[in-house]
Amino acid sequence: MVVAKRFYLIGTINSIFLLFLLIPTAHAEMNWASVTLDNDLFIGHDSGYTNGLYLSLYDTGDQQQNATATPDLWVKPLLWSMAEENVIFTVNSYMLGHTMMTPRDISLSDPPQDELPYSALLAVTNTYLVVTPKYADSASTTLGIVGPAAFGEEIQTFVHKVIGAEKPQGWDTQLENEPVFQFSRARAWRSWVSAAQGFDFITTSEISLGTLQSDVAVGGYLRYGTSLLESYATVLFQGSRTSNPLGIDGGWNVYVGLQAGYVFNRIYTDGNTFRSSRSIDYSREFISGSVGLAYSWKNYSITLALTDANIARMNNDEDLDNLTQFGTLTFAWRL
Repeated sequence: MVVAKRFYLIGTINSIFLLFLLIPTAHAEMNWASVTLDNDLFIGHDSGYTNGLYLSLYDTGDQQQNATATPDLWVKPLLWSMAEENVIFTVNSYMLGHTMMTPRDISLSDPPQDELPYSALLAVTNTYLVVTPKYADSASTTLGIVGPAAFGEEIQTFVHKVIGAEKPQGWDTQLENEPVFQFSRARAWRSWVSAAQGFDFITTSEISLGTLQSDVAVGGYLRYGTSLLESYATVLFQGSRTSNPLGIDGGWNVYVGLQAGYVFNRIYTDGNTFRSSRSIDYSREFISGSVGLAYSWKNYSITLALTDANIARMNNDEDLDNLTQFGTLTFAWRL
């Protein structure tokens, strides 16, 4: 039984990795890549949203030849409402991501029922971005799996062994295997630009639907830097943990942002969709804040950000605080 489970896990992982590896074969024009690390150790604790690792590939088109990236089948059902005129550039990206959630005390083999459950997600996200001078549109589709097939226990145990950290004991209580999906549609408006072009203010709206998470949100971002017109659409990539390397090519900016919204369902906190599992109670309204820096040079770019997606502290729940507080580091390079 154990051997069969191992083969099932390895087969699932290999299938998703094979899918991701086939993307550049079908799209030889992929010309950027990035690696993103989310970790709560950036802000001083190791529970909740404990780690996220994401590899992204991008087709940014060829601006010199006035060629734009084309959308894939994954997002075509969402394209009917996106911009078609006055397009500056488009970006088509694929991201392979792995995330892990844990309760506060990983030394317990049976954590309290009212704490954030153990869970891991392995998923692929396709995002298509269309940028015009006044607003940008994005559409994304995520497909993945939550549960033992996402290899959370094996990955965290291995990493903790390498770094000499405590071995997690409670993964037997994690969420059960469940395929998950999410569709997202967002828009960003460049609502205000200073006379010297050094500052701008971006407003955003987004709606997501799926078994992974369903929510609605609006936000605002104040930025200072250079190449702001080319980079303002990058705020639409934050939720999918990808970046827009073309948008900050040769420029830099610092930003502060606020976002408010409502969560209808979220598998990390609500538990499995179609079977009984651990879950926690939480306030579904949220106000989040983030600060960050994006800098690029030649064929490289780097982004640093700190996020607190529960700054309102509506329920004073430490589990939810740990889930929504993390730091992000992204490094991108031209292929």
